[in-house]
Amino acid sequence: MGNVSAAELSKSASDLPSPPLLPPSPPTDIPKKIKVKETSGSAGVPPVEVDVNPGLYEDLHKQTKELFPQVFEGAKVIVAKGLSSHFQISHTITLSTFTPSVYRFGTTYIGTKQISPTESFPVLLGDIDSSGNMNANIIHAINQRIRAKLVAQFQPNKCVGHQVSLDYKGDDFTASLTTGNVDPLSSSGLLVAHYLQRITPSLALGAEIMYQRGQQVPGGEIAIMSLAGRWSGDKWQLSANLSPMAGNLHTCFYQKVNDTLQVGVELETSIRMAESTATVAYQIDIPKADVVFRGQLDSNWCIGAVIEKKLAPFPFTLALSGYGNHVKSQYRFGIGMIIG
Repeated sequence: MGNVSAAELSKSASDLPSPPLLPPSPPTDIPKKIKVKETSGSAGVPPVEVDVNPGLYEDLHKQTKELFPQVFEGAKVIVAKGLSSHFQISHTITLSTFTPSVYRFGTTYIGTKQISPTESFPVLLGDIDSSGNMNANIIHAINQRIRAKLVAQFQPNKCVGHQVSLDYKGDDFTASLTTGNVDPLSSSGLLVAHYLQRITPSLALGAEIMYQRGQQVPGGEIAIMSLAGRWSGDKWQLSANLSPMAGNLHTCFYQKVNDTLQVGVELETSIRMAESTATVAYQIDIPKADVVFRGQLDSNWCIGAVIEKKLAPFPFTLALSGYGNHVKSQYRFGIGMIIG
């Protein structure tokens, strides 16, 4: 849903993220390209494709966020099997001493509606665990410019959360509208509107308006406005979003040093709480060894790292994870295997 509140931006230093070691999701967000003819004076110059759509507001910090290691604890085994060119299933077994051990079954379906060489719709993603908790995602392209997305979370015998999003991609702007947990009977729910405009080839500016209503909200309702910007070059990107009313600032910097090294810096500041957290993340690719290493270190003295090694010629990937909070003396280690 993007950056909609300070609670989503701030995380406790003792929290241990544990996302699954699943294969990457199919690409569903490709910036629109238009053909621009170079003015070089010579006739017959072929058109050059240039990215002019700024992408989604919620993806402002995506390049930096992708460098962060997805640390986990305990043992994890994932078996992924493609049943056809459109359908894939996965089995995930997680064994942990700090979180409940669980089995999870996941499915992915990619439809036959071809929007571009790298985009096909609809996309259906779902998974269910041994306790009956289920997540479902539906992404569909209504036409070349409009994307729709439905996300729902279920626990046994009830729906605990749902979200509907619509994205409109213009030639040089993107507008999005998201609703979450809307209940007309109790007059509660969340509404978020995003707008991102390409100003120059290297600069994009935008804004976000969040409105939430419900009994759990102080005063019954709240509205927060945020401003955002992204300044980018060939191998770097600086992005930021500021919420003056909430007193929050979130900035990220991304730099591709060379073909094997990428680094990123994230700064989260809460003016009201007088707190700031800075995190440095990096990714090292070693193609000759089929190794990818991601690491991070923040100002709270928390360090995490994940190394992934493909065991060629077998379809196996070995993952080793480590996390440490040196202030609280908390340490977590994990080993995982991806088959398929």
